Amino acid sequence: MTSTVTHPLLEITTPGQPRLVARGLVKRFGATTALAGVDLELGEEEALAVMGPSGSGKSTLLHVLAGILTPDEGTVALRGRHVEGMSERERALLRRGRFGFVFQHGQLLSELTALENVALAAMLDGEPRAQAEGLAAQWLARLGLAGELECRPGEMSAGQVQRAAVARALVTRPDVVFADEPAGLLDEEASRDVARVLVDATRATGASLVVVTRDARVAGWCDRRVHVRDGRVAPADVSATRVTA
Repeated sequence: MTSTVTHPLLEITTPGQPRLVARGLVKRFGATTALAGVDLELGEEEALAVMGPSGSGKSTLLHVLAGILTPDEGTVALRGRHVEGMSERERALLRRGRFGFVFQHGQLLSELTALENVALAAMLDGEPRAQAEGLAAQWLARLGLAGELECRPGEMSAGQVQRAAVARALVTRPDVVFADEPAGLLDEEASRDVARVLVDATRATGASLVVVTRDARVAGWCDRRVHVRDGRVAPADVSATRVTA
C-alpha cells in the first residue's frame, strides 16, 4: 500500500537522529502563556504519549508540532527541516501528506462513506481517484472495516468511526501521526481497541506517533510518556512498559 506521491522538500534524513525536534517552544494567547519553553524529541517509529490535566498546554503543543499553530518563539524541525519557517502553502502540504491526524470526534465528513472519507485524504495528497479508493479500501480492510466501506459515519459505532479516522490518517503514509484524545469519547473496551489499532498500525507504516491523552490505558500502548504541566514538559520523561495484549 505505497503511495506514488513524494515530497522532495522533506526528503531529508540523518540516520540516528530524532524524526521531530522541538526547541524552546513558546505560544501565547493574549495574556495566557500556553507553552512556556518546551523542548521535545520524537524518535523514528516512536509512539509518544503526551499527558497532563485539562488546560496544561498539551493540545496546544500538538498543534504547534503539527504546524497548525506557529510558535511565538522556538523551532520545530521535521527531519531537519524547520516547520515554523515554512510558508502557509508549505505547511498545508506538510499537513496534507507528511502528517496524519486523528481527533477525538473522528471528524469524518458525515455525507461521505467511510471509503470516500479515507480516499479523499489520498486524493488531496495527489493520488488519482481510482488509486485513492483502492488504497482506502485496503486500509479500511486492514483495520477491520471491510464490511463498512459504504457506511456513513452515522451508521457506524464510535469505535468504527475512530478506526476509519486512523485509516484516513495513515493512507498517505505520513512521517508523523498526531492524535488528540482519540479514545476520549469511547468506553473502556473500545478505548483499548482504538489505542492498540492506532499504535500498531502507525508503527507498521514506519511512522512516528504523538498522542495527547489523559487516559493511562491509551498511554500504556506507547513507548514513552511525557507530562505537560503549566505549559512545560516535566523534567523527567517516563519510559513506558508497552501493553502487548
